[in-house]
Amino acid sequence: MTRGKFIALEGGEGAGKSTQARMLVSALAERGIHADLTREPGGTPGAEAIRNLLLDPPGEGWGAEAEALLFAAARADHVARRIVPALDRGDWVISDRFVDSSRAYQGGAGQLGDKAVVALHAIGSGGLRPDLTILLEAKEDHVAARLAQRDGDNSDAIGGRDITYHRAVAEAFRRYASEDPKGFAVIDAGGTPEEVHARIMSAISLLPES
Repeated sequence: MTRGKFIALEGGEGAGKSTQARMLVSALAERGIHADLTREPGGTPGAEAIRNLLLDPPGEGWGAEAEALLFAAARADHVARRIVPALDRGDWVISDRFVDSSRAYQGGAGQLGDKAVVALHAIGSGGLRPDLTILLEAKEDHVAARLAQRDGDNSDAIGGRDITYHRAVAEAFRRYASEDPKGFAVIDAGGTPEEVHARIMSAISLLPES
């Protein structure tokens, strides 16, 4: 059986990842391709439980080290119980975030360092990489408007961090994409959802056949 393709959508808060992930799954279905839509942290019962701990933490919240460990634990379960089985069945997997979010948030903005996050990923998830990582980049003013409409005053523990933190996240994403141009497709997230979707489909079309 031909192995499926694994696509991750990445980017900062409010870049439109969830919307574009859903649109991509629908577009693939129209082409006769079954795709499993999932997210991180989450995707399995165990990983969803960890998601709640991360986004609504007890007490004063987590430091970068604890966050990275929790994300790695959630991802290990997600990879083992959902992503790899789906790929082995020949399905595509479309994930709203994957390991590059941990690299950018905890490794970059959280100053834990990329090597530490990558090492955790190697231990927990065998170093699995997507066939393509789609990095959605949006202007700060557009993101602020989207977040105000989406969250109001109810941001989660990570999304609610200050602008300096989120700028560091964006810088880290850009750096990883520039270091791995074959593994990333950097997509302008400006414009209508349909316009962004068309850019993503163009990038997907360049994937090699299995």
